[in-house]
Amino acid sequence: MATNHIKIFDTTLRDGEQAPGCSMTLREKLRIAKALADLNVDIIEAGFPAASPGDFAAVKAIAEENRGPIICGLARCNVEDIEKVHAAVKGADNHRIHVFVATSAIHREYKLKMAKEEIIKSAVGAISLAKSLCDDVEFSPEDASRTELGYLAEVVSAAIEAGATTVNIPDTVGYTVPAEFDNLFRYLHEHVAGINDITLSVHCHNDLGMAVANSLAAVAAGARQIECTINGIGERAGNCSLEEVVMAIKTRNEFYDLQTGVDSTRLYPTARLVAGITGMQIPRNKAIVGENAFAHEAGIHQHGMLQHASTYEIMSPESIGISKSNLVLGKHSGRHAFRNRVKDLGFDLEDFELNRAFQEFKKLADKKKDMYDGDIEAIIMNVDNSSAGPWILKSLQITSATGEDATANLCLIDEHGNELQKEGVGDGPVEAAFSVLVDASGVDLTLKNFELHSATAGEDAQGEATVTVEFNGQPYRGQGASQDIVEAACKAYLEVINRILRRRELGMDDSPVSNDVNRATI
Repeated sequence: MATNHIKIFDTTLRDGEQAPGCSMTLREKLRIAKALADLNVDIIEAGFPAASPGDFAAVKAIAEENRGPIICGLARCNVEDIEKVHAAVKGADNHRIHVFVATSAIHREYKLKMAKEEIIKSAVGAISLAKSLCDDVEFSPEDASRTELGYLAEVVSAAIEAGATTVNIPDTVGYTVPAEFDNLFRYLHEHVAGINDITLSVHCHNDLGMAVANSLAAVAAGARQIECTINGIGERAGNCSLEEVVMAIKTRNEFYDLQTGVDSTRLYPTARLVAGITGMQIPRNKAIVGENAFAHEAGIHQHGMLQHASTYEIMSPESIGISKSNLVLGKHSGRHAFRNRVKDLGFDLEDFELNRAFQEFKKLADKKKDMYDGDIEAIIMNVDNSSAGPWILKSLQITSATGEDATANLCLIDEHGNELQKEGVGDGPVEAAFSVLVDASGVDLTLKNFELHSATAGEDAQGEATVTVEFNGQPYRGQGASQDIVEAACKAYLEVINRILRRRELGMDDSPVSNDVNRATI
């Protein structure tokens, strides 16, 4: 398909979620799906429905929202997987079934224990079944970059003949390099009949740090769909980063003469949203969306920037959705100004979320000298309705001294106004606070990971805390923000406790929608 349009296939909700610690609740997945639709990606791979009932429910819910992009689900080459994908995605106006099977010699011998002919037969049968259920069918030969070129061409030819409308070439383990990958795509163009009648796709992992470079090499060699994730999250070292590959094509348009349909001004808020939900914070030096991406400290750079921005900036902050003025609003700012600022930052809040965020903003503005975009973002990321009661932290007092146990005294209040006062000790202030929360709630959590970072610069900056815990074998993640880092940690821990208590009392299933059983990668 000769075209200058590059389809962006976002797999944040499938491959990205498979990164350790990145499992999301149904509400979180729906929130990201909406952000991806607003970003105007072409395809959303919403999950792997056969992985768990939660995955199936999430894909189905996303499909039924019908926000514009094609909704896709992943399936192995078996009847049950394919039928589950179809049942999950059919509610979308535009939907796709994505089937895969491994093709490399190492996978044939050690994982599948199947001959070449058996694999082709399996692929053809799966594509034919998917095609009978859905007009839009994608096929991926897993570990294609380590598959013999001649055999890969055979598999791709059979897939096209069976009815695949998109054929994806994955670098599953991040092994290839740009020149080699370019050769692979050119080989397929020369040796596969009908390849110009389908969309050729690319899916790269970042094990050697070349996922974006390899994806661009594939595009230069004829690929017209890029599979990628927000912030490059994914298994092991991650996937091709959506924001990097999109801005590479946009910034170097004179070289590629290609375009995507992505609204680049939504990149930064979407990246922040995904980072907040998954707990995978964006490195400061991350290309495009990192804090340092548009920071210029060296004197000679600053001098050049003052003369003309293009001396050291190849794109503008505004082009990816970063405000030119970072210093925002104040304690006298009204709700209308706050709403506009939230919208400018790329967030779309329900009225109840906006009201809660505005209340938190006013509280913080009374304490902080300067308010920044990062402060507003931190507030927004912590006003999700899933963090509401039954318990709210009313007060926290910590006593800590070198060489002595720390003491935490906290007061919780429930929705009826009842107060619960508890005191406890720990090796440090955070451990003391956590132990008191466990004692007060009766929910015994196992802490797996605790992260803390600053939302903005300055001594009065908010601290954003992320905790990953385990309860009854199920992982949970909570977040909190406060100028007091121990309070931020408490809020994060309490968010998880509240979620578990709500499930217990109301029968709600708000656990992460995926598990690690039968997870698939391409």
